[in-house]
Amino acid sequence: MKHGRRFDVTDGKPFATEFSFTRFLVPALCKHEGWALFCDCDFLFVADVTELVPMMDDAKAVLVCKQLHAPTEVSKMDGCVQQCYPRKNWSSFMLFNCGHRAVQRLTVDAVNERPGAWLHGFEWLRDDEIGELPPAWNWIDGVTDSSPKAIHYTAGGPWFPDRAMVPFAQEWRDAYAQAYGNPWQEAA
Repeated sequence: MKHGRRFDVTDGKPFATEFSFTRFLVPALCKHEGWALFCDCDFLFVADVTELVPMMDDAKAVLVCKQLHAPTEVSKMDGCVQQCYPRKNWSSFMLFNCGHRAVQRLTVDAVNERPGAWLHGFEWLRDDEIGELPPAWNWIDGVTDSSPKAIHYTAGGPWFPDRAMVPFAQEWRDAYAQAYGNPWQEAA
């Protein structure tokens, strides 16, 4: 860590979270068999995730929401510095075809040794091996036009005091209250 930022020891570039690289170990954790979903920790699902099952295409190595996201914010979740790069946020919601021959390139060694740009830029795949999911599954404020199926609070969610009024904040509070109780309810 340098000046409050984490840096990739392989390419010297900054990264935001502890799971910036480990997300690409999902296929290895699944022994390169079957399908597996990875999503960042700042998502709220408002649709049934089983809706993704009919979209699984065995010809594709991974399915992502191919949105064009060029953030204008200088910081994102938890005050991390916002980075702009090709295929931004594609890796925040990935449906891996773990048994696909191209996914075999995501070995533990490759994930540990290759630069972040190789991983997050999907340089380990040919373009025709990357399938597309509807953008609603990685709904980003100011980016996605459709109604959400999975809300991505990429700039920070309503659990942060300064983000209490982001779009779909009430949906997050309702889901939290259903799971853990309502800390916002006034004492009687």
